[in-house]
Amino acid sequence: MPYGGNDWHALTTEPILEPELPICDPHHHFWDRRAERIPYQRYLLDELSADVHGGHNVRSTVFIECRSMYRRDGPAELRPVGEVEFVQGLAAASASGLYGPAHAAAAIIGHANLNLGDKVAPVLEALQAASPNRFRGIRHSATWDPHPEVENTAAHKMQGQLASDAFRAGARVLARKGLTLEGWVYHPQLPELADFAKAVPELTIILNHVGGLLRTGPYAHRDDEVMATWRNGINAVAACPNVVVKLGGIGMTRTGFDWHTRHKPIGSEELAASMAPILTHCIEKFTPARCMFESNFPVDKVSFSYHVMYNAFKRFSKGYSASERAAMFHDTAAKVYRIAV
Repeated sequence: MPYGGNDWHALTTEPILEPELPICDPHHHFWDRRAERIPYQRYLLDELSADVHGGHNVRSTVFIECRSMYRRDGPAELRPVGEVEFVQGLAAASASGLYGPAHAAAAIIGHANLNLGDKVAPVLEALQAASPNRFRGIRHSATWDPHPEVENTAAHKMQGQLASDAFRAGARVLARKGLTLEGWVYHPQLPELADFAKAVPELTIILNHVGGLLRTGPYAHRDDEVMATWRNGINAVAACPNVVVKLGGIGMTRTGFDWHTRHKPIGSEELAASMAPILTHCIEKFTPARCMFESNFPVDKVSFSYHVMYNAFKRFSKGYSASERAAMFHDTAAKVYRIAV
């Protein structure tokens, strides 16, 4: 039963650990009628609420752009404003309390093309106007890999964007407006991200999904080499004080685990043990104050349920102090995204 839905997740149930521990989930998506995300073509407030509520103390969440509900017409650079307009409405509905106590999309991350350079300013202003109280920054995916079998998910498919003068000029506009940038790259690109972070030290960058570790396709069955490259890249990015990291995204199939193929979903004990080497290295290099546990739902939902995932994060983090755990589960995200809930 690969890529199972909710019925598949129900095959593995377990009690919620530490249900009182406050959580800010800093990375999830919303979309509707998205056929390529099997079986989660729809993930809106009802679906998020069903995952978030019923155990873990999720107080707030952060929506991350996913090219959802772009405007159908108008200038191309302004079409992503439609996504922020769409999510602003969902966030307002969540704030009513009708969908449970968690404040969904308490912060919103949209998209603007930083390759526009200084001309990105009016796009950012339009995004802010669409969500005056929740818009916090953008994600400009820069994932690129020379191997044709690696999925190129970048919004603007080109090599070396982070080093271009135009991209860096756009990033400086972002920084001047007090906005953040989600750093979504693949692990061989981490040195490029480190160079970019050093070139724009005034910009807060959030490294997505433990640095985009690839262990499938051309990177499969090469763990000694791949993990060494990933660790060196993490070390370089962590040396930049303006970068924080999201601990998650490991459920994506490109990370190379078999969890999505199992007849019975993985439980939190095995999941915590499997993730530990990856999470531990990130925390050692960034420190807990610059780390945040993320769900990456519904993308990671192909591998495990929301409850099992946060149970695994809790099991894994038992050895850290109360203040370190508070940072990773809630406080770092609340600070970075300016969430007052």
